[in-house]
This record gives sequence, C-alpha cells and structure tokens, in this order.
Amino acid sequence: MASLDSPESVEQTTLRRRMNAAGGASFKGATAVEECDSENKVLGDGGDGVDRVNSTTLSGCSEGKVSDGGAGAGGREGSEGAIKYSYRPSSPAHHRAKESPLSSDAIFKQSHAGLFNLCVVVLVAVNSRLIIENIMKYGLLIRAGFWFSSKSLRDWPLLMCCLTLPVFPLASFLVEKLAKQRRIDDPVVVLYHALIAAASILYPVFVILRYDSAVLSGVALMLFACTLWLKLVSYAHTNYDMRAITKASTQEDGTNVELPYDVNLKDLVYFMVAPTLCYQMSYPKVACIQKGRVARQLLKLVIFTGLMGFIVEQCINPIVKNSRHPLKGDLLYAIERVLKLSVPTLYVWLCMFYCFFHLWLNILAELLQFGDREFYKDWWNARTFEEYWRMWNMP
Repeated sequence: MASLDSPESVEQTTLRRRMNAAGGASFKGATAVEECDSENKVLGDGGDGVDRVNSTTLSGCSEGKVSDGGAGAGGREGSEGAIKYSYRPSSPAHHRAKESPLSSDAIFKQSHAGLFNLCVVVLVAVNSRLIIENIMKYGLLIRAGFWFSSKSLRDWPLLMCCLTLPVFPLASFLVEKLAKQRRIDDPVVVLYHALIAAASILYPVFVILRYDSAVLSGVALMLFACTLWLKLVSYAHTNYDMRAITKASTQEDGTNVELPYDVNLKDLVYFMVAPTLCYQMSYPKVACIQKGRVARQLLKLVIFTGLMGFIVEQCINPIVKNSRHPLKGDLLYAIERVLKLSVPTLYVWLCMFYCFFHLWLNILAELLQFGDREFYKDWWNARTFEEYWRMWNMP
C-alpha cells in the first residue's frame, strides 16, 4: 500500500484515467506513456526555483511510443492530445536581457530586407501615380528627334573629328619612344605631352562650336574626348615615373643608351579601349568571354537608356516649358519648380550612373577580358564629403 501511495503511482494512475476517458487506450499504450513520462521528468531547477522540462524529448516520445501503442484511432488521438506538446507553462519565456529590434543599440545588428521591400513598393506606387497623372495631363510626348534627328545625319564633321582623335595617342607614343631612346630630355617630353593633351580636348570643342550639331552628338564626342584626355595624362605620368625609377636604378654611362623599360604600342592600344583611366604595363584578365552576360548587359543598357529618354521627354521638358523665368516670378514659385524637377532629375542621374559605370564598363570589360571590374565603390554609404571623395578617387 505504501508503494501505491507514492507520487509516481498516483501520477501513473491519473494518466491511465485520462487516456481511458479520452478514447480507451490499451495497457501497452499506457505503459509507453509511463516510460515517456519517466524519461521526461523534471530535469532540475536552475537555481531559480523553476522546473525545466526537456520538451523535445517529450514530443519525440509522444510521437513514437504512444502512436505505436494505441489500441485504436480514438485511443491514439486521445493520448496524443493529452501528452504531445512542445511548451510547458512552467518553463520560463524570458532568459536574458534583450533590446527591442528598432532600438538604437540593435537596429544596425539585423537585416532590414522587409523594410527595404516596403520602401520599394511605396516608391513604385507613388511614381506610378505620378507617371499616370503626367500622361493624363500631357499625353505621350516621346519623339525620336530627341535621340536621332535629321541634324544627326549631317553631323559628319563630328564623326570625322571622332575618327581622327586616335592621332593624339599615337603622338604620345612617339614622344615616349624618343624619350626611351634618350633622344629628348624630360622637360621637352613634359612639354610635348602637355601640348598633345591640350590639343586633344580643344580640337573637339572647336568642331562642336564651329558646326551646328545635335545635342546628343556633341555630348557623345565630348565624353569620348574627355576620356581620351584623362588616359593621355595617365600615360604620360606613368611613363615619366617608370623613366625616373629606371634612371635611378641604372648607371648613367652614356647618353644614347636605351632605357630598359618597355614602351609598347600594343599596350597603349589596349589601354585606350580598356575600361580604366590608369595606365600600366599589364592588367588582370579573366579566362574567357561570357556571351550570355554581354547580351544581358546590352539589353539592360537599351532599357535604361530608353527610360532616361522617357523621363526627360515626359517629365522634365514639360516642367521646364511651363515654368516662368526664375527672376520674373516670386521666390516660392521658383523653389516649387526646382523641387518638382529634383525627383525626375535624380532618376535620370541614377540611370546615367547605372548605364555608364555599371552596364557599359562591364560590357567593355567582358569583351576585353578585363579582370578588375570594381569601377565604383559604395559611395551611397559615405557619411562625409571627404569619404565620398575618397571612394571616387582612391584605388
């Protein structure tokens, strides 16, 4: 009788009564429940007076032993309903001190992908409303004359100017060849490079001002000329430095001895078409050309270029045409016009950055197997102007 009055016997008897009342479990199922109950007894309190139970083991027992030992479907359902659970009311829910997700100490330690997706949805919804409102007010204003007009077909002087620009890199190569053979001194080399670089930027300006050309043709020519000018400056600086290093490491035993550094026309040609402004003797390269990637980048370039034209024609031009002169209106009207132009102008700037610095440069890099494709850094995360400037100017 003493053994029947023990806490374990009382607990077993209670479990049997519950199972019989729920659906009539067999004695084998009750025995399995007793084994699970004995396995999942209190593991001990952690010193805080609260009993902790191994809920994982308890759930596993209820799924394995009880389901096998039930005499019928009703008995199994009743026993599982009575035994299977993963949380004990007595187990603690708070274990340590924690901050709220949006507090200043924890906000930068977690992912904000959900908030970013929400911002994208709101941005798309707001701008879609503005586009629909603009089309309802002005209609479709897209015209091909913005990109290609009859003037573009008559811009042959600009085309000829663009085709003759490679003369300047060739002249720089000849100057460096003479300097390598020590036929001209360094001050003369610097003077020649300065004249060549100045002529490479002034010649396109003169042609554009001399002939009445389309806007897009002039912008494309000046972009090409500015890129060429920067490459020529880098070519002159790098060769000057290599010449100085070579002279410092070799003995000056004769004026006609050729300096032991390489001036190769093939390297100059590759540098002129490569997506970089920094000249060097060799560049990191990839093994092969991914044609599928080139096709995808070209498709994106066409789409985003068209998007820029749509924003300019549909959003920016109507605002400018319908605006009064800023000096003839009041100050608030001028501020309102500027703020209204700021949003589409920002979108055009972002599309231009994406098209040139990401799509176009990656297309060139893939075709030329150019390996270093870090054409820009995460300038959008810059906190100060100095940090922003370093991201654009430091390798």
